Amino acid sequence: MAGRYAKDYDKEVPRAFQGEYEEEVPRTMKKNSRKQGKKGNKRGLKIFGKVVLVLVIILAILVGMVYWFIQDKLGKMQQIDLSTEDLGVSAEAAASLSGYRNIAIFGVDSRNNNLEKGNRSDCIIIASINNQTKDIKLISVYRDTYVKIDGHGLDKITHAYSYGSAPLAIKTLNTNLGLNIKEFVTVNFDSVADAVDKLGGVTINIESNEELKYLNSYIDETAKVTGKSNARVSSTGRQTLNGVQAVAYSRIRYTAGGDYKRTERMRTVIEAMANKLKSKSIGELNSFVDFILPKVYTNISAGDIFTLMPSATSFKIGQSIGWPYETKGITLDRWYGVPVTLESNVLKLHKEAFEDEDYTISDEIKNISNSIVSKTGYKK
Repeated sequence: MAGRYAKDYDKEVPRAFQGEYEEEVPRTMKKNSRKQGKKGNKRGLKIFGKVVLVLVIILAILVGMVYWFIQDKLGKMQQIDLSTEDLGVSAEAAASLSGYRNIAIFGVDSRNNNLEKGNRSDCIIIASINNQTKDIKLISVYRDTYVKIDGHGLDKITHAYSYGSAPLAIKTLNTNLGLNIKEFVTVNFDSVADAVDKLGGVTINIESNEELKYLNSYIDETAKVTGKSNARVSSTGRQTLNGVQAVAYSRIRYTAGGDYKRTERMRTVIEAMANKLKSKSIGELNSFVDFILPKVYTNISAGDIFTLMPSATSFKIGQSIGWPYETKGITLDRWYGVPVTLESNVLKLHKEAFEDEDYTISDEIKNISNSIVSKTGYKK
């Protein structure tokens, strides 16, 4: 009977009595089981939170290290603050060119690391960056161009840098061309030769025997100044030029096209260097940056360059422009290249380089243009 009772008891508890049996389970046991579940969830969340926190800390350290690394590199540049300088940017230019970042690049004839006033800017190039498309146009301004230099009257634009370093050179560009330039980069020819050598040379096409003759003549002169080898180029055609050869090529001005062709050669060398940089490894780029930055003089801050880096790969060097478009030579106290007229050349520049068909010449530029016409007699 006892065995039978035990057997029946084990079968199942009638549905009507199930609640009673559940009530017999101590409530403390139920609470403990719930607490254990909650504790398990909390423990999992804590572990997950710690993992996320560690990842965030690691990421912050990596970003900090990258920022420090780049800041350390960029801190090697020779820098100047031009925020308090009068750079001649008019309200009209600031508004009409708000979509463009225009940076002046000066190549000076300094034979040492002094890149301030006292040096003429034999190379003047405006790198115009379209903020939306990231296209870059290189605008060469001919060194002998007859313009107004504040405090010095009408003179060659190359002398502006010599008179007042980068601030006066930038102001001269802004007031005569109606631009919004606030940033600059200056290098000397020695550093360009060094940079090309560091890149392993650049590929350039020597177009004619006339170009080859003047190239070798400039190679001898550039080699003396830089203290480097004067290895001559033996033939025309597409070939790799070393630093001295590339600088000599960019300085040729006595072939057909004169100074206009020379500025085109300068842009060609810059583009060739940019293309060569793209083929370098991270280690090679690091070595190049360490080598070249101490030779650069600029007012662009390290932080500003850092913010530009993520979009740097999307920049594309496109159209190259030589300015002024129309000139006439005149000999006064020396030879000058006179824009004919300044007003019409500025108007064409803004239409072509900045796609502004409605551009209006400012009264200041009209006045400068009229004074050039009055001085030279050259007009349309």
